[in-house]
Parts: sequence; C-alpha cells; structure tokens
Amino acid sequence: MKRKPRIIWMILGTVLLCSFPGGCALGQMLDEIPREFSLLTTASEDMTQESQRVLLPEAGGEILQEVSALGATVGESFLMQEVFPYACGGLSRAEQVWYHDMERILGNFGEGMELSAEGLAAGMDESNIDRIFQCVMADHPELFYVEGYSYLKYTKGNRLISIEFSGTYSMDRETAEGRREEILAAAEEILAGVEKDASDYDKVKYVYDTLICNTDYSLDAPDNQNIYSVFVNHLSVCQGYAKATQYLLNRLGVECTLVLGHVDTGEGHAWNLVKVDGEYYYVDTTWGDVSYQTEGVPPVLPSGPAINYDYLNVTTEEILRTHSIGGEVPMPQCVATEANYYVREGALFSSYDREQMAELFRRKIQEGQEAVTVKCTDAVCYGEVLDALVGKQEIFSYLPDREGSIAYAQNEKQLSVTFWVTKE
Repeated sequence: MKRKPRIIWMILGTVLLCSFPGGCALGQMLDEIPREFSLLTTASEDMTQESQRVLLPEAGGEILQEVSALGATVGESFLMQEVFPYACGGLSRAEQVWYHDMERILGNFGEGMELSAEGLAAGMDESNIDRIFQCVMADHPELFYVEGYSYLKYTKGNRLISIEFSGTYSMDRETAEGRREEILAAAEEILAGVEKDASDYDKVKYVYDTLICNTDYSLDAPDNQNIYSVFVNHLSVCQGYAKATQYLLNRLGVECTLVLGHVDTGEGHAWNLVKVDGEYYYVDTTWGDVSYQTEGVPPVLPSGPAINYDYLNVTTEEILRTHSIGGEVPMPQCVATEANYYVREGALFSSYDREQMAELFRRKIQEGQEAVTVKCTDAVCYGEVLDALVGKQEIFSYLPDREGSIAYAQNEKQLSVTFWVTKE
C-alpha cells in the first residue's frame, strides 16, 4: 500500500557559530584583559629596554603576556605568492613598511628583528604594532603556526630609537615545515577539482561546497583556529573554516580576506569578504554547514540538505541581519547581487511565480539535487510562498510523486525555505 505523503516541519535557525574556551566572546576578552605589560631593565646609563609579548587571541582565548627573548631564525619563507593584501591596503604608507617587516619576520620564523627606522621617523611607536600585526594575520592564512608576537623597544631618554619584533609560534620550524607539506598536498587535491575555465562564482561556490562537505564543526578540534585543522584533521571552528576558504580562493586567483566580528548571540565569529567579477560579497562557510547546530535548535533530519546557501555571496544588508562586523580591518559596503547564489540559480522570488517555481524544481531535480531552497526578497513574498507550498500543499506538484514525506526547513531571518523528500 502506498504511503500517503506528508509534510514535516522544522526551523533551520541562524545559529551561534563560535563558542570559545571559558564561554567568553572575543570582544569581551579584548575589553576585559589588560593589554599592557612591561619590564624595564637598564641597558646602559642612559638607555632603557622595554619588552612585551602578546598572543594572538583565539576566539575567547586568553591574551598571555611575558618577557620576550632575542634571537633570529632565517630560512625558506612560509609566505605564499597568491595573496591579496586587502588589509594592508587600509594602512598608511608608514604602517605598510612595518607590515612588510612583520610579514617577512613571521614568514621566516623570525625573532628579534628590527622594524624599519622609516616607521619611527614617521612618528610610529609600539602602539601601532598590534593593528599592523592583525592586518598581516588577516591577509596570510598560511601563517598557521603563528600564535602572537613580542617586541623589545629601546629608548634613549624620552626618545624611542628602535623596536625589535618577534613572532611567537605554536610549534618549532621543523614541525611547521612538515605540516605545510600536508596542507599543500590536501589543498592541491581540492584545487584539482576546479575546471580551468571556471568563473569567479564557480570557484567560490566550489570552495564553499567542498569545505563544508569535508569538514565537521568541533569546538574540541586541535589547531581549530588555523587551516591545518581543516585540510588535515577535517575538524575546525569558524576561524579555521574562514582561513581555509581564504587560502583556497587566493590560490585560485579570487580576492578573499578574513572578516572578524560577532553574531547576533554576542559570540565572536569569523567569515570572509570575497570579490567576484569586480564586486565584493560576504561568504560565511561555517554558517553554510548545516551539520552545525547549537543548543535549542532541532537537529537536522539525517536525509536533509548538507549545505545552506543563505551565506554564499551576500550583501552587507543581508549579513548584518545576523552578524556584526568588527576587527581592525575596515570592510566595504557590499551592495551587488549578481553573484548571489539564489540570483544565479534562479531561486530568488519577488512574488509567488508558479512558472519560475516549476522551472527551479525541474532543473534542480535534473541536476540530482536532493534539496531545493527558495529565497524571497521580502516578508510579503515569503508569506505567499509558505502559504502556497506548505499551507495549500502545492509543494507536491513540484517534487516527484514518490513514497515518503516532504520535509522543509525555514530560515526566517534570511527569508528562505528548503524542501526535500525523506523517509523519516
């Protein structure tokens, strides 16, 4: 006897992405923990030496400080050529000089290297170091072994005469070299799947899909703030997802940078800014992973969709519905929509158009898609679509008549709804 079709309802809410050690958000840590720590020692009768060490804050991790050590290591640089220095472009000319100093030092596991005198001559001092360091890290996901920095400043009387900068590293150089080879091998395997004539949009979607399908969200994942966790361990958190997205897209010639901020629950979060066909968009690969859920959100049914496209190439207006932008790097106003997933896929509706709906479902089923998502431009359209497809059960006229039930997931903040057939 054929089973009568039914509709299963659930809410796919916008979810909290990054819970951090101690349950403290990144912004809270930066506000609450003192950033200044110094030790003065006499270097000569009229010269003093001051040192400070600051660890790159993980999402909610502690900012540790201690006296720095001198010394330098020079060797093959870890920096990759395919970098789009978006954050560097927001710095002044003098700041860019120190940016490139730090870039070179960190790429070579350097310690105790002097920052250029040109920066001092332009009036810069130790107060400029943190912002510039954050910009270097935003542009360079390949610096997976860097966890912070330290500096040593020398003064003569009240005059600053030099600053020595050191990276602080989570592993020794030999270990980092071995891990770099693992990362390169994994990345090459992924990049081999990109068509030679792929458009910017195709490249961004491919990276988005691939990372989501090959990575699981885990707060307990080792190295979860860097790309090793994604490419080798396949377990990470938001910053790992975002840096891996940046690394692959930069390798593919697509401009992509790291964005730091918070989500609507107040937790710290990381995602990306990308440039597609000359226009900027936001991409949040972590929030695209449907397998990630938070406490209080119903689990996704086993047969449900693996990828949520609500965060693939979106505008500033759309991302601000659930995110707030922070960090040291100013972000542009993203207004273009041509490369948005739903626009490209013909899945964006301004009203309930039956012909457009039928064509969308026909094409997605023909492509072998197990789930179909519909997005609306406004709340009125969203209400019309839900009333027709769910309330009047017109969804059964678009999905094949087969034994089973139709499940759907709503994202009310993003005005989208996803349908799929399940045997649950």
